[in-house]
Amino acid sequence: MRRYLAATGARGFVVGLSGGVDSATVARLAQLAAPGAVVGVLLPCHSDPQDEYDAQLIAKHFSLATATVDLSATYDRLVADAQEALRSLPPQLRPGAASPAPAGDARAHLPLANIKPRLRMTTLYFIANSLNYLVAGTGNRAELAIGYFTKHGDGGSDLLPLGQLHKSEVRALARELNVPSPIIERTPSAGLWAGQTDEGEMGFSYFDLERYLEEGPQGVSPALAMRIERLARSSDHKRQLPPMPDPD
Repeated sequence: MRRYLAATGARGFVVGLSGGVDSATVARLAQLAAPGAVVGVLLPCHSDPQDEYDAQLIAKHFSLATATVDLSATYDRLVADAQEALRSLPPQLRPGAASPAPAGDARAHLPLANIKPRLRMTTLYFIANSLNYLVAGTGNRAELAIGYFTKHGDGGSDLLPLGQLHKSEVRALARELNVPSPIIERTPSAGLWAGQTDEGEMGFSYFDLERYLEEGPQGVSPALAMRIERLARSSDHKRQLPPMPDPD
């Protein structure tokens, strides 16, 4: 992280503080790499109050400078305007016209839920650009492997300090860095909607995903291996630059 700061000529790091173990660990690493030049940004957006409480706990524990931008009103206005624009489309082009999503289908949440991390990314980059800082992302190896992040949202960052670490390794590192225990043991959630959890949305545990990544398909059940591989294939576009025509 120090080398990347030097190479880019940036002065420090901005980290989105969600209250989870990943963001807490990245914030502490950033603080060690650039003492006195780290800002933790709290970005509530119709969020669980516990998220902000935990983020403040992290900031206080590490004496971390913070900035808070409540995105709730911005989100509401953007959603209202975007939905009105959709309603102006010809009926046959409107969402669900061809095949409405089944009740309870998590995919129905995504158009709205993905706005939140994209608004957060925009805000983080505004603050980072204003300070000549870099945005330190919080994605870990497991999430990157199956595309469990929002493209141009929490997937948008300048570097990924945890990108080669499993969730269990992130927790172990957090303990070494003296991250508060309640943060380490907290149920992982992206806070996309009420009651949402990472493992509930993925459909399997971080433990099982880690077994697959370490041992291959033989480390988990055939059905789970197929699901993980399907998620990895369908999210290839998130890990690559946009395609373009061949020069020839």
